[in-house]
This record gives sequence, C-alpha cells and structure tokens, in this order.
Amino acid sequence: MVPRRAARFAFPMVAVLMASGLCACDINKFPRLDEQVKASWSEVLNQYQRRADLIPNLVETVKGYAHQEQQVLTQVTQARARATQMQLPADILSNPQAFHQFEQNQAALSGALGRLLAVSENYPTLKSDQNFLALQSQLEGTENRIAVARRDYILAVQQYNTALRTIPDRWIAAWLYPDLKVRETFTIPQQAQQAPQVRF
Repeated sequence: MVPRRAARFAFPMVAVLMASGLCACDINKFPRLDEQVKASWSEVLNQYQRRADLIPNLVETVKGYAHQEQQVLTQVTQARARATQMQLPADILSNPQAFHQFEQNQAALSGALGRLLAVSENYPTLKSDQNFLALQSQLEGTENRIAVARRDYILAVQQYNTALRTIPDRWIAAWLYPDLKVRETFTIPQQAQQAPQVRF
C-alpha cells in the first residue's frame, strides 16, 4: 500500500523536476535568437531597398548634366536591376550560394554607385545642383544605415550560430529544434581585403 502511494506522488515530482530542468536550459532561446536574426535581416533588406529607390532619381539628375557618361549610367542601372530583381529563396539565410549571390549583387551596385559619384566630380554645375546634393546626402545616409543594419545582422547571426554549435545548447537544439540550420553572414569582398597601394 505504501509503495503505491509513493509512486503516485513520485510521478508529479518527476514531472515538476523535468519541467524545472527544461526551464533552466532556456528552451525558448532558439526561437528568440531565430526571430532576432530574421528581424535583423529584414532591416538589411529594408535599407537596401531604400538605396535602390534613390538610384533612379540620382541617375536622372546626373543624366541631365553628364550626357557623355552613358556607360556609367548604364552600369548603375543594370547593377540596380540585378540587385532588385533577384528572387530571394525562402532559405536564403541558410543557403550559402543564394546568400553570396545576393551579397555580390549588392556589392556590384555599391561599386557602380561609387563610380557614378566619382564621375560627378568632373561636373561642377552638377555638384552644385540642389537636387543632386540632396540625393547624394540621402544616399550617404542610406549607406551608413546599411552598414549599421549589416552589423546588427552579423551580431544576431553570431549569437544564433554560437548557440547552435556549443554545448549544451547544441543538444537542446538537436532535441527540440532539429530543423534549425547555421545562418550565413556577410563577408568582406576580396578587393576590399587588399591594402590600397599608395604611389607618389
């Protein structure tokens, strides 16, 4: 009689201990980190879209002053088209090939914009145009926002990937969230890794 009564009380005690153990392991950590990564990624996309929206006005303004710079204008327009028309797969954050294609398209657009702004230095009347100055200022602000959004995304991915790869979080993820995958992060382009050569 006594063992049955003890068994009846033992089951709820074991359940309470297991629940306490799971709470101590922070089983909701991965959904939180995953949502943080997604929110940071959305901000990156938002800032890239802001930049893409500014480009047509900038191109039109430059076109009005620099007719002979058609090649640079075409490069910017084509780079914008590649960057904005890329179909992002649902798994882009865990798909290295698609992620790096996205990154390359955005880097190509950054390079084309840099060439366009460099060309504007040859046209003093363009550099003094109020519309151009306003667009240039907005573009510079957007580039800063892109850098901040990318940094925040990189930090969110670092936390997520670290938790996914370290023990005991790795065990919890494998047990409760087996479909989670390591997320991709931004890299520095090869040409940016090389030190600039100074010649006098």
